[in-house]
Amino acid sequence: QVQLVESGGGLVQAGGSLTLSCAASIRTFRINAIGWFRQAPGKEREFVATVTASGGSTYYADSVKGRFTISRDNAKNTVYLQMNSLKFEDTAVYYCARSWKTTVVTGLKDYNYWGQGTQVTVSS
Repeated sequence: QVQLVESGGGLVQAGGSLTLSCAASIRTFRINAIGWFRQAPGKEREFVATVTASGGSTYYADSVKGRFTISRDNAKNTVYLQMNSLKFEDTAVYYCARSWKTTVVTGLKDYNYWGQGTQVTVSS
């Protein structure tokens, strides 16, 4: 059974850094693209970043480009999201998700398994 567990969320001051982890219990982990999404209260869930199955390609939302880095360690079945230069507007619940595709995918409908999320709060 597919299971995604996010961790690493917490409280951080603006300008600080935080690293999120997504541990996956997926036997086909190596052939699936993984994405990070976030959702703030009262807002729609939005795409943050994705990494292809091999880890060879990544894609980021404009709002986080240059500040966030997504990576994966297939040997550990884990995907990471390194977040630097955090801003107030980065505050949200962050979710990792698995796509049935291997390529770059940014749409919600391209992902079929989701973790429960981890809270990231950026304070002033």
